[in-house]
Amino acid sequence: MTPQRESLQQYLASRRKLVDETLDRELTAPATAPQSIHEAMRYAVLGGGKRIRPVMAMAAAEACGAAIEPLLKAFAALELIHTYSLVHDDLPALDNDDLRRGRKTTHVVFGEALGILTGDALLTEAFVWMAAPIAGIDAARQLRALRQVAVAVDSKGMIGGQVADIESERAQERSADGEMLMRQLEFIHENKTGKLLTAAAVFGGILAGASDQKLAALHRYGHATGLAFQIVDDLLDVEGSSAALGKTAGKDVAQGKLTYPSLIGVERAREEAARLLQVAVDNADMIAGPLNYLADIARYICERRS
Repeated sequence: MTPQRESLQQYLASRRKLVDETLDRELTAPATAPQSIHEAMRYAVLGGGKRIRPVMAMAAAEACGAAIEPLLKAFAALELIHTYSLVHDDLPALDNDDLRRGRKTTHVVFGEALGILTGDALLTEAFVWMAAPIAGIDAARQLRALRQVAVAVDSKGMIGGQVADIESERAQERSADGEMLMRQLEFIHENKTGKLLTAAAVFGGILAGASDQKLAALHRYGHATGLAFQIVDDLLDVEGSSAALGKTAGKDVAQGKLTYPSLIGVERAREEAARLLQVAVDNADMIAGPLNYLADIARYICERRS
């Protein structure tokens, strides 16, 4: 029987609820010694967020015909990785921000040392969760899925993108070579943001037992959606308010970061996001599963205002 199709908002709300319940249940209790680190971990993770990465993994798995209940802990681990990256991004040595998800950043509340250690703990905990045996999935497939995520966030993936982002600050003041700057910008976006989103989609597909053809479509979908996500972030940094975004608006401009609006202008940035959205939708439509919200999620990412 084909599952009844909810609206996208109902789907997102129900899947976020599953992620939030899993995170709350599986994160170490705050009273566990040392209390400070466990309180900080829960503060960082449970303070809101759209949960896009685990929801994308869930949507990919469901589009490929899998039941998501046995996979929830593994999918929720993606949020731990994402949150770790935000906690570290906000540190004084990096973006030095005091607002995240509409409240004080982790290092502001718990101190810089605990901010660093909270990020370390969340990343480690994520791999503990992903490595836990999953009923009905053989170890080789689970290892393949886990490796997909690990490679996405290593020094040639998300960390490499973060390094390039730091090193490119004020790049437009140092160089007028538009082509070189665009290559730098694409590298940053593809690695800092795009690779974990791509990995989330493929992660869900692998755990669902998807064919190589579907996994390739998921990879193209995730890649396009990930790049579009960051372009939209760039646009919101220019056009949005801190209250709406839940983080400090205008930081990219203030820090002289390479962004699509600064390099090619707002209108061309919107056009590129629209082009990438179409690539994502075309590939989502190749996965004719019983419950496929992938295209809707890509549209939601590109049309969001926060």
